Amino acid sequence: MGMSFAYDMTTPRDEATSVSVIHQALDLGMTLIDTADVYGPYTNEELVGRALAGRRDQAVIATKVGLECIDPTGGPGGAPLVRQNGRPEHVRAAIDASLRRLGTDHIDLYQLHRVDPAVPLEETWGALAEAVAAGKARHIGLSEVSVEQIKRAQTIHPVTTVQSEFSLWARDVQAEVLPYCEDQGIGLLPYSPLGRGFLLGRFSSFDELPKNDQRRRLPRFQQDNLRANLAIADKVREVADRIGAPPAQVALAWLVAQGEHVVPIPGTKTPKYLVENAGGADLRLSPADLAELDSIPAPVGARY
Repeated sequence: MGMSFAYDMTTPRDEATSVSVIHQALDLGMTLIDTADVYGPYTNEELVGRALAGRRDQAVIATKVGLECIDPTGGPGGAPLVRQNGRPEHVRAAIDASLRRLGTDHIDLYQLHRVDPAVPLEETWGALAEAVAAGKARHIGLSEVSVEQIKRAQTIHPVTTVQSEFSLWARDVQAEVLPYCEDQGIGLLPYSPLGRGFLLGRFSSFDELPKNDQRRRLPRFQQDNLRANLAIADKVREVADRIGAPPAQVALAWLVAQGEHVVPIPGTKTPKYLVENAGGADLRLSPADLAELDSIPAPVGARY
């Protein structure tokens, strides 16, 4: 996502670097490439398609449907203005458009970006299941859903994955979604596994956030909340310094330790952070380290 929009919109995107980062990710053994039609909007799928030209068989392509762009720059801070759209006809049209942009004949994992409250989930999920039957998608998944919604979808078609925000500063899914996915053999894909950069200790003040950065609109990054939440990043740094690893690797290793079905999807635009993130898959935290991280208090402020 960050290769096309959302974070630090004042910095021009460099497509050559982005393509290089995707290639390097494949070389490092990172096979899951996650995007969405609304990223950009639309331009991120095109970028992924160009990057994977000639290397399609090395990648598991995951993309999403369910958020429709109605104004590319009409949202706060010039961000795209989007709305939920779970109508079956939208899903059918959207997957064909995604296939064209990605330059492929099938999507490995097609995910419902958000459940549209105006459309019965069963109808939307049925349209995604049609894509599997038609050979346009191999597997389908959900994003930001409750256990009750997962169960409803399962009555129509198997749920392969659930994508939710999950990190040391966003642990809501631990109560119900995480154990249910483990019990059902459903993969859990934590997005923003580094707390949108916060867990790395990059921000100590709201004013340090780049202009036109979407994080400026999130409650946890508002000055009073951010100041209170610094203790979370400090604890991650404390553990990282003690074991001699970067904070990013500690945060990712904590997620990996939550279960074999947990596959974090850290995003980055630069080779440096790509290599650093890759090391999180191999870092093993001790029971004492995990317990110390588990004791981190809940953050102040809502996610959105």
